[in-house]
Amino acid sequence: MALMTGEQYIESLRKLNTKVYMFGEQVENFVDHPIIRPSINSVAMTYELAHDPEYEDLMTATSIFTGNKVNRFTHLHQSTDDLRKKVKMLRLLGQKTATCFQRCVGMDAFNAEFSTTYEVDQKYGTNYHENFKKYLEYVSENDLTVDGAMTDPKGDRGLSPSQQEDPDLFLHIVEKRPDGIVVRGAKAHQTGSINSHEHLIMPTIAMREEDKDYAVSFAVPSNAEGLYMIYGRQSCDTRKLEEGADVDLGNKNFGGQEALVVFDDVFVPNDRVFLCGEYEFAGMLVERFAGYHRQSYGGCKVGVGDVLIGAAALAADYNGAAKASHIKDKLIEMTHLNETLYCCGIACSAEGYPTEAGNYQIDLLLANVCKQNVTRFPYDITRLAEDIAGGLMVTMPSEKDFNAPKIGEVCKKYFKGVAGVPTVNRMRILRLIENMCLGTAAVGYRTESLHGAGSPQAQRIMIARQGNIQQKKELAKVIAGIKE
Repeated sequence: MALMTGEQYIESLRKLNTKVYMFGEQVENFVDHPIIRPSINSVAMTYELAHDPEYEDLMTATSIFTGNKVNRFTHLHQSTDDLRKKVKMLRLLGQKTATCFQRCVGMDAFNAEFSTTYEVDQKYGTNYHENFKKYLEYVSENDLTVDGAMTDPKGDRGLSPSQQEDPDLFLHIVEKRPDGIVVRGAKAHQTGSINSHEHLIMPTIAMREEDKDYAVSFAVPSNAEGLYMIYGRQSCDTRKLEEGADVDLGNKNFGGQEALVVFDDVFVPNDRVFLCGEYEFAGMLVERFAGYHRQSYGGCKVGVGDVLIGAAALAADYNGAAKASHIKDKLIEMTHLNETLYCCGIACSAEGYPTEAGNYQIDLLLANVCKQNVTRFPYDITRLAEDIAGGLMVTMPSEKDFNAPKIGEVCKKYFKGVAGVPTVNRMRILRLIENMCLGTAAVGYRTESLHGAGSPQAQRIMIARQGNIQQKKELAKVIAGIKE
């Protein structure tokens, strides 16, 4: 089929019969659930913008399989220009939604899987690469959203997968059949999993021979038998359940989403298996996916940062403080930090190179530097936004108080800022800042900036590996005139 529209995407989710649990109960209609729907709207924006002539160059690409126009989220990077356009696309979507739009993990998994399966086949004569090419052609031609799933619950972090008391704490193969495999376990913190048509599963760490049953990669539809999801809570999430909720939501239309995805003896046919016991390639797949995903944060978090900087500037206007020199300086600092993140995303893209399989890989060192900065700078940006906004951001009465017969006018009187700006406008911008810094959007900006695509220490490990300290020593020896 052709590129889906946002509405077609939403309707396609209704046909899946995905099993979702929230607050201890199964959700019968997750598509229209007030807590979940904003995250679906965020994904829908990735479809809508693909039909906008203004953004067509960023949002679409040409399929390497069919030559048809496809959504860039289902595309394999063919050049450094593709890598740069990816970052620019993600910044655009961050600006449009002010939260996580959830398709990055699938796109990053596609590119990691494509090059890794090629190299596995080269060594072992397996058929994983052909399996994956057919799968990705199916995904791109049908314009599907795919959850790229890597993170396992992990249990005792001091033990390897095979050493865990409970073997299911890392997803693993429990049975091999002539026609496929059966897997058991779970994937945690899964961004957009409920809003996805498919799940592309990858191992979570480098592995040894004794862990080979955990070295598995495959794809299954979201409604596969034995697969279900448990929705993750977010701060202030039940505000969406309040009757007439509007101002108090901050970002009413868009949101992020995470879930625990459980695999209770799920069958995977052979043609959807992309790694099955070749443990020495688990680390390669992890590093490549992590590199692509750390590049992504130089785009998506910057776009969300653009909105937060704008909200802080508006708060200063409405508070009557915009002319203060310290406010101007704080906005400059926020912009400096945000653009530095963008620089890293563009840099690791511009320094990309072709893999053996033919798609393009980002510069891994610069991608990890990008994500290391993302673990820090958004925290400074949110701190400055909260500083500019003022304490009212977290102490103001509810929307119902502002609309109440007796006390409503009192609230509007005493929480007014500069003359000429309706009190409700001031309240709206403060609630947006609260939402982005502390509320449901924090999963798409603040906390996700720290833990998404790996914790800060994960990037430092990769920076140590990629930093080539020995070469730097040799450079210093030459300059110092040291001969050995």
